[in-house]
Amino acid sequence: MDRSLLLWVIFIIIVLFLLAFDLGVLHKTNREIGIKESLYTSLGYIITGVLFGAWIWFDQGAQKGAEYLTGFAIEKSLALDNIFLISLIFTYFAIPRKYQYRILFWGIVGVIVLRAMLIALGVALIASFAWILYLFAVFLIFTGIKMFFIIDNLPDIKSNPLLRFIRLHCNVTNEIRGPEFFVKVKKDKNNNESKWYITPLFLALILIECMDLIFAVDSVPAILAITTDTYIVYTSNIFAVLGLRALYFALDALLVRFKYLKYALAILLIFIGSKIFIAELLDMAKFPPVLALTITFTILAVGVIYSMYKTRKKN
Repeated sequence: MDRSLLLWVIFIIIVLFLLAFDLGVLHKTNREIGIKESLYTSLGYIITGVLFGAWIWFDQGAQKGAEYLTGFAIEKSLALDNIFLISLIFTYFAIPRKYQYRILFWGIVGVIVLRAMLIALGVALIASFAWILYLFAVFLIFTGIKMFFIIDNLPDIKSNPLLRFIRLHCNVTNEIRGPEFFVKVKKDKNNNESKWYITPLFLALILIECMDLIFAVDSVPAILAITTDTYIVYTSNIFAVLGLRALYFALDALLVRFKYLKYALAILLIFIGSKIFIAELLDMAKFPPVLALTITFTILAVGVIYSMYKTRKKN
């Protein structure tokens, strides 16, 4: 078997095993996920992702390993913003906690497909038009500056145009119908004719997928600014996102402690976008991946420590 194909097969087998184990063993019934279980499950995903990065480092060299771990750290950090919006969506639709993991799990499946399409498109564009990489870099710098100085406004989910379109053109139930995404409803008691209806659980899933697509506009260019190796880009993205849904149930109650992390993320985006220009200014073929990894972890560590310090409880 071709080596590159073998690498993809190994990755796919690992991901399928994790998804099957998650849904078929850990969460085969609809139940509420506790904070401790959320943390342990997320830690398992993080360890798996880091070990995969260590294997890449050993198998393909320090440069590829550093690129993977940098992409993994960036995607994991940027994805934290998703948790706040997921919480808003669940609150708006009044989704019971015991059904939330089901939505998040199938959301992951959607992410795996959507990220593959976006990354393939990004790599293809860069291969055909090298100058697009500079466009991505400028976009990241602009996004970082905007994130640093502009206070985010709460999105109005009720006025979301996609949600309004679905409710206008599709049959939608107003109440939760258990764990089902679709249900068959009779017109009235005396009529045997029935129609399929979308439940609020599926509406929440659609909005979460759209939200991830919007966030990917930031995260995908960020990793492409580090490397255009499709394997490194995609695997780091997917391993970072896999554990995010599990972490939701713990971080949903702790988001206030990471209030200032967004400033570190803003600085990180500016740094990632500036790397290509710094490398050219210093006449380097490429910004050293190990140095980029070190700077990335330093920025994130400072952001986390500062947030925890500023939001500590004062006696």
